[in-house]
Amino acid sequence: MSSKDTIKNLDTSKTFVSPEYIRNRFSTIMSDMYKNEVPLYGELLDLVHDINEEVLSKSREIKEQLAHTGEITRLNMERHGAIRLGKPYELFTMRRLFKVMGMYPVGYYDLATAGVPVHSTAFRAIENTALNQAPFRVFTSLLRLDLIDDDKLRNNVETILENRQIFTEKALELIDKSEKEGGLNKEDAEIFVQEALETFRWHDTATVDHEMYEALLNQHRLIADVVAFKGPHINHLTPRTLDIDKVQSSMEARNIPPKDNIEGPPTRKCPILLRQTSFKALTENVTFKYNYGNGKMGEHKARFGEIEQRGVALTQKGLDLYNELLGKTRKAIGGSPTAENASEYNQLLAENFTVFPDNYQELQSKELAYFHYFTTDKVKNILKDKVYTKADVNQLLENGYLTIEPMVYEDFLPVSAAGIFASNLGTDDAKRKYEGTSNQSLFEKDLGEPVYKLIKWYEDMQEETIQKCLAELNA
Repeated sequence: MSSKDTIKNLDTSKTFVSPEYIRNRFSTIMSDMYKNEVPLYGELLDLVHDINEEVLSKSREIKEQLAHTGEITRLNMERHGAIRLGKPYELFTMRRLFKVMGMYPVGYYDLATAGVPVHSTAFRAIENTALNQAPFRVFTSLLRLDLIDDDKLRNNVETILENRQIFTEKALELIDKSEKEGGLNKEDAEIFVQEALETFRWHDTATVDHEMYEALLNQHRLIADVVAFKGPHINHLTPRTLDIDKVQSSMEARNIPPKDNIEGPPTRKCPILLRQTSFKALTENVTFKYNYGNGKMGEHKARFGEIEQRGVALTQKGLDLYNELLGKTRKAIGGSPTAENASEYNQLLAENFTVFPDNYQELQSKELAYFHYFTTDKVKNILKDKVYTKADVNQLLENGYLTIEPMVYEDFLPVSAAGIFASNLGTDDAKRKYEGTSNQSLFEKDLGEPVYKLIKWYEDMQEETIQKCLAELNA
């Protein structure tokens, strides 16, 4: 346990464990729960672990890079999950729940433009050290009721959601206690983790009858998943791999059915942003409410296993170029890639991305990506009669006094997230379009606070490492 794991206090009942401790406990226990609920997820973890070990054994450069940035210790415990909420109260309270774990809303994502009637944020730690200690993230979506075009159905949905409570009484008590006292002791933290887990657990009994489920399904399969159940069951957990192409090609050999295409940028020597794939959603037995006697049996498909490979975070300039090249590729094939055109899409994507620099030095010099800056052993020989500033950074890099390592992208991509969702819907929902505009202000009102701005977070992290280097040079 690190020195951050407790806040010392003479009263042992007020000795708080750190948010990192709670976050690690929660993500570990949730992973075990999901492995039990979805056995293929356990097989996926084994596959990812084997491939990561192989990559690290063969590439000294990757191993040293991860060690330098502090990411190597978190690699095997890294996970992100995803949940879908139905009403503003659930989002507001989920923010409070995640805050107990030291997780904050970062970024706003509008998935409606990609055919999914939700808008979202990602809850995660916001300090680099905290991320390396417990890199758990939860991509959290809120259903946009305004995008349900059937007035009667929308009213029914509001009533159904109004009558459910997705948090246990004890979880709510401990959230209140943490807010009032500034944390939780170890005993309370353990109870909190177990109680919070109940919100994310799968329930095979629907809260609606089969007729209502079909009506929700016909509106959008994701709406049925959000509305028809007791709570927002975790719909996937995602380990991080160092070679997603190898994972994709190896899944079938382990009887894991892969989706047709990897979402995100193409294969590169220097990975950028985020690449994602998954195994296809499970068909699970569900008991629906029935007015006459026993419940009616049926099926539901929503939960799956996902894998991600994370690359360097891009500046706004880099993101603009990425979106331009991705949009150009999708336009050429007529929209999102399918099983039929996946090979053509991947070839075209690789061709279009040849204009995107594929070495870290050029990405840095053209200000396309964010980096951690470090001093080298040469600094002991640097001239001491000069005060170094940010204007000198590029020259210091060129002269070998500074070095860079890529700053990992900690967040998500709306087009990729929608692509993962769509590939697991199994219907024409993937082609659906919504005319509604983004509504970040409403989302933040429902959330109860503004989200952290993505670009600013990376700018601040990079600036912090540059200033640390300059302070060392000017000491």
